[in-house]
Amino acid sequence: MKNSGKGLIFLAVMLPFVAEAQLSNTPKTPMIYPETKKENVKDTYFGTTVTDPYRWLEDDRSEETKLWVEAQNAVTKEYLAKIPYRNDIKERLKKLLNYEKYSQPFKEGGYTYYYKNTGLQNQSVLYRQKEGGEPEVFLDPNTFSKDATSSLAGVNFSKDGSMVAYQVSDGGSDWTKVIVLKASDKSVVGETLTDVKFSGIAWQGNNGFYYSSYDKPAEGSQLSGLTQYHKLFFHQLGTAQKEDQLIFGGDKTPRRYIGAGLTEDERYLIISAANSTSGNELYLKDLKAKDGAIVPVVANFDKNHNIIDNIGTKLFIYTNLNAPNGRVVTVDAANPGVENWKELIKETENVLSPSTGGGKLFANYIKDAVSMVLQYDMNGKMEHEIKLPGIGTAGGFGSKKEDKELYYTFTSYVYPSTIFKYAIANGKSEVYKKSGVDFDPSNYESKQVFYPSKDGTKVPMIITYKKGIVLNGKNPTVLYGYGGFNVSLTPAFSTANIVLMEQGGVYAVANLRGGGEYGEKWHLAGTKLQKQNVFDDFIAAGEFLIASKYTSKDYLASMGGSNGGLLVGATMVQRPDLFKVAFPAVGVMDMLRYHKFTAGAGWNYDYGTAEDSKEMFEYLYKYSPVHALKPGVKYPATLITTADHDDRVVPAHSFKFAAALQRDQAGDAPVLISIQTNAGHGAGKPTDKAIEEIADRWAFLFYNMGVNYKK
Repeated sequence: MKNSGKGLIFLAVMLPFVAEAQLSNTPKTPMIYPETKKENVKDTYFGTTVTDPYRWLEDDRSEETKLWVEAQNAVTKEYLAKIPYRNDIKERLKKLLNYEKYSQPFKEGGYTYYYKNTGLQNQSVLYRQKEGGEPEVFLDPNTFSKDATSSLAGVNFSKDGSMVAYQVSDGGSDWTKVIVLKASDKSVVGETLTDVKFSGIAWQGNNGFYYSSYDKPAEGSQLSGLTQYHKLFFHQLGTAQKEDQLIFGGDKTPRRYIGAGLTEDERYLIISAANSTSGNELYLKDLKAKDGAIVPVVANFDKNHNIIDNIGTKLFIYTNLNAPNGRVVTVDAANPGVENWKELIKETENVLSPSTGGGKLFANYIKDAVSMVLQYDMNGKMEHEIKLPGIGTAGGFGSKKEDKELYYTFTSYVYPSTIFKYAIANGKSEVYKKSGVDFDPSNYESKQVFYPSKDGTKVPMIITYKKGIVLNGKNPTVLYGYGGFNVSLTPAFSTANIVLMEQGGVYAVANLRGGGEYGEKWHLAGTKLQKQNVFDDFIAAGEFLIASKYTSKDYLASMGGSNGGLLVGATMVQRPDLFKVAFPAVGVMDMLRYHKFTAGAGWNYDYGTAEDSKEMFEYLYKYSPVHALKPGVKYPATLITTADHDDRVVPAHSFKFAAALQRDQAGDAPVLISIQTNAGHGAGKPTDKAIEEIADRWAFLFYNMGVNYKK
C-alpha cells in the first residue's frame, strides 16, 4: 500500500535530567496560587450527582480562561526562574542536541529525499539529491512561520514522483492545510486545501488524490468542538475544494475515522473505517472496473485489518482475526470476504507488524517489547532473519517493489538511532548514517526485568543507568508509562537521557497492560472495567524499583503523556505516598466528559463512557483524576503541562485537574501548570520550545527532590 507519510528518526528529547541527591535546597515556602472561581455546576449520572465547579475552564477561548492561564503561567515561570541551575540544564541540552540529525532516505521520481536538522534548527528540513548531484532544499518548514510553530505534518508523492502534496500544521494543531507542488520546479498547483484532519494523502495518477477530514466545528470552538464524523474526499487538481467528491462517510456511512490508500500499482482503492481506536471495517474498490463499486472485505469493527500489498488480483492482508498477535492472509480481490482468506504467515507467540519492500514481506515482531525481524518471499517462505546490532527497536522496513535495497533504523535506550542500508537479495546490513550525538554506549547498561503486578501478572520493564551506580535507594529515578490503545513502548534513545544517566540517575519504562506488547489480550486487559490493571501495573513498577534499591519514595518521579498523563494523574491520586514528583503531560483527566470534545468519543473502546451503564460510570468516577482527588492529602510535587492548541486532548482536562489539585493539596509540595502557546499535543514542536519545556521539567524535578545538579 502506498505510504501516507515518511517517519522521521530525529532523537527524542522527552526524558528527564537527574543528579546525585542532596537535601540542602528543598523548597519550603508555601505556594500562593491564582484564585480559581467555583461555579455551581452539577450533573446526574444514574442517580448520582457530580459537581463540576471548574466547568467554565472548558471554554478555552473565553477572556476569563485566558486570564486564568496567564496568571497560572506567571506563577509557574516565577517559581522555575528561581531554581539556580535551570539555565545550566538548558545549556547542557543545547550542547547535547547540537549535532546533525537525519531521517531514513526514500526515493521518488529519480531523487533521493531525506530530512536533516543541522543541530538546533526548530524544524527539520526536507532535502533531495540526484545520484552524483548536490543536495538541495526541497521544503524548509522553518520558513512557514516567523516563530517556527508551523510544521510539516506529512509529505506524499504521486507514483512517478512528479507531483507532491504536503500538509502544514499551525501551532501544533491536528487541523492541517494541504499544498500541492510540481516537484520539478516546486511551483504551486491549484488552491490550498484547508480544514483537513487525521488524513493521509493517496494519489491516483498525477491529477488528484484522496484525503479525509471532518466538518469544521462552529466558530470559536475549532480546537475543542466535537469532530464526530470523518469523510473521505477525492480532490481533482484544478478544481475548487468545495467541489471535491465525497467518496465515503457522510450521512450514508457515518464513521469517526476514515483512511484511504492505493495499492502500489494504483489498481485498488483501500478504505479503512472505524468508530473507535480499535477495530475497523475494510473496503475495496477496483479502479479499473466499469461499475466502480466499493465492496466490503470486512463489514464489522470487531478486529483490525489492513491490505499491505497486492500482486495482480491477489491481496495480502494483515489481520488479528482469530489471531490476537496478528497474521498475514491472502485472498483474490474478486471474492475478498473473510471466508475466502488463506493463511500465509501464521500467528506466533510474538506480536506481528508486517510491511513490504523489494517484492518481499518483512515480519517485524515484538518479542518481550524488543524487535525481531524476518524476511519472507511473497509465497510465505522465510528467507532471512535480519541480524540486528543488539536488543532494541528496528523500524522502517518498506520500499517500492522494484527497489533492490531499503533503509531501516535501529535504536535502544543506550544505542543512538542509526540508519542501516539493507540489501534485500542477500539480507546483509551496513551502517548508512551513525548518530552524531556525544555518547559512549559502553559506559551504560540497559536491562529488562519482569516484576509481579498486584494480581500476580508478570510485567516487563526496562531499566537504564550508568554502569557502576550504587543501589542505595538514593538514585533519582523516573518511571515512564503509557498503558493504552494497543501502543507498544519499545526501546528508543533519548538525547536528554544522557544527562539522566551521567548524573547517576535511573530511567525505567514499564510495559503495562493496555499496551500492545503482547497483542490483543494484553491490550484488552487494560481497557474499560479492566483499566485499574494499568494503574496497578505502574504502581507495582514503582514498588519494585524501591524494593530493589534503585530508588526510594523520596527520589521517585512518575511521567507520562496523553493516555500516559491519565496514568500519572490516576496513580498519584491513588498512591500519593509513592511518588515524590509527578509529571502528567497533556493528560486525559476528566473521565466523565472526555468524549464530548474533538474526537474523544473514539476513545470509548479503551475507556467506556459515563453514559454506557451505571457500572461503567461508577468505575470511571472512581479513578477519574479530576474527581478522585481528596482534600487534606499530601500529593507529590506536580508540574502539569499542556498547550493552547492541543485539539486532541483539550487543555481543559489539565486546567481542571490543576485547579482541583491546587485546591486539595495539603502538603508543601507545589502544584504548577505550564501552558505553552502556539503548541499542540506534541507533534511538530519547535526545538527551542522543547528545550524550554524539558529544562523547566527537570529543574522542577531536581529542586523538589533536593538535588544539586552537577555541571
